[in-house]
Amino acid sequence: MADSPKIRTLIHLPEGLRKGVAFEVRATLGHPMENGLRPDGYGNVVPRSLVTRFECRLDAALVCSVDLYPAIAANPYIAFWVRADGAGTLSFEWLGDNGFRHRETRTIDPA
Repeated sequence: MADSPKIRTLIHLPEGLRKGVAFEVRATLGHPMENGLRPDGYGNVVPRSLVTRFECRLDAALVCSVDLYPAIAANPYIAFWVRADGAGTLSFEWLGDNGFRHRETRTIDPA
């Protein structure tokens, strides 16, 4: 059985959020993103392992979704704007090949 990839996420939310004012969200997922075409040191093809979808929800409402394709670089970086009218939870979810799923949450409370 192959080892699971080590996953790192960086999620940046600005400080001083204000109700009704849009703010930028930046998210990066550290993932190897193998396209299934590259040989390893022994001539064997490295199995495909791609992140294929990203979703961000504010509470239950979808605020951003992105379909990712094989041409995307390793460690995909996604930036988008969100407006919140009150406190809530941003949930970030990355989905991929071979049942890959990674989820992070951040609580926000605009003043």
